[in-house]
Amino acid sequence: MHVQAGGPAGGGRKPNAQLLIIVAAVVAIAVIIGGGVWYANSSGDKGKDDTASSNGGTGGDDKGGSSSKGSEKVPSDPSSKVLFQIPQPEVAKDDSVVVEGSWLTDKVYAKSGIAEIVGYDPDKGTKLWTIPLPGPVCEASRHVSQDNKTAVLFQPKMPAKNSSEGCSQVAAIDLDTGKKLWTKTATSGDQPISFDNVTVSANTVAVGSSSGGAAFDLATGDALWTPKPADTCYDSGYGGGVKLVAVRKCGSYDERELHIQTIDPKSGKVISEYKMSKGIEYASVVSTDPLVVAADVGDSAGDGSGISDFFSIDNKTGKLLTRISAPGDNYAAECDGITRVEDCSGIAIGNDRLYLPTEEHDGSGEYSRTNEVVVFDLATGKQTGQRADAGDGYTITPLRMDGGNVIAYKRPPYDKGGQIVSIDGGSFKQTTLLENPATDSVRDVETTMSPEYSEILYAQGHLYMSDVYASGSSSGSQEYLAIAFGTSG
Repeated sequence: MHVQAGGPAGGGRKPNAQLLIIVAAVVAIAVIIGGGVWYANSSGDKGKDDTASSNGGTGGDDKGGSSSKGSEKVPSDPSSKVLFQIPQPEVAKDDSVVVEGSWLTDKVYAKSGIAEIVGYDPDKGTKLWTIPLPGPVCEASRHVSQDNKTAVLFQPKMPAKNSSEGCSQVAAIDLDTGKKLWTKTATSGDQPISFDNVTVSANTVAVGSSSGGAAFDLATGDALWTPKPADTCYDSGYGGGVKLVAVRKCGSYDERELHIQTIDPKSGKVISEYKMSKGIEYASVVSTDPLVVAADVGDSAGDGSGISDFFSIDNKTGKLLTRISAPGDNYAAECDGITRVEDCSGIAIGNDRLYLPTEEHDGSGEYSRTNEVVVFDLATGKQTGQRADAGDGYTITPLRMDGGNVIAYKRPPYDKGGQIVSIDGGSFKQTTLLENPATDSVRDVETTMSPEYSEILYAQGHLYMSDVYASGSSSGSQEYLAIAFGTSG
């Protein structure tokens, strides 16, 4: 078993770290003038990949929406208890530091802290190892290789308050041993490139930016390709997991053409290509196998979700299979395709199906809210008619596939604990795998880890919820970086 962190799995909008830095800088300048301001899949083995991702980036092998036995066991008692809590690290007042990245293997739960990655015992929470870094993590791959290696981007040193030193450092880490395997950079001219995203596919680490893309051998760090100054197009980012997919940008702004390319992870050779309509400025890779891309066509979503349409594409030929309209005012999924090409949440893909949560709406009780998960066929683009209701007062968010079943998190009403459920891919019957305590002290922590802004990992009766930002606060109350729950049966 290994489970990787997806982006936040839900209907809100996760703040972009670079945007926060830019905004902070503008605020700081204004103060000076006026007075004299952060979803998975394992690589290589398709069958293993089905249970790996917290954002459901790649699908299962089962076709036609039929149920398939997953690997998640149904406990005799789904009631959970708190296994451990990790306090939030200290941060200066009014400052915010990215702590993105969490991974789960058979041996370790790993979580990014401030300028470090720490491995914890999955049951006890005791520290097993620490990987120190010179600066904060900027981005973390949600994919892990078959031998439990992954990759991160980080700053070369600690930045000043509400600023950045650039995300120029690429590193591979071994989650089993707690070792940093190598650190690499790439340059544009004589300047290091600040990368926007990182992913892992097979034995390749791929990073993208507005200066182009680069790739390194996961085991050795050897460069596989780097940006070419003469290129008129550039790889802005990559989607990883079972396959490696590049989002390649050509042309000037407003005349942009995006090429969605399935590429060989060793050589970068293009296997297939789909050219999106001109004028679509940004696209996100939701899944690499089957290949599904999301875009906000004509900026029509209007709600900040980054999604108006999904594009189902044939990996082998590059042919568009279908285009699915998913207006942001109807569906709660989201993508941040501006720089974070793989940062999608609230989506699961499997059984040749796309599973989406609807936006919240009034429930049957007074003041209650609820939603559903609905299903689209990736071949026809039509809804299948299947629907999973969250239940009154709950809201449901798909996390990933488990064989032919969907694993989802149900955010609770005021008097309940959250739940993890398995939705049968055929009957759409829900089975509760885990239910958290309803006590106020536990709920207070759980509800701070909302699906909109947190990393949520579940496997074999264990649920891990963690933050992606550590922020300075003057409230004096204890805040947590992560909380772990577990069942006994």
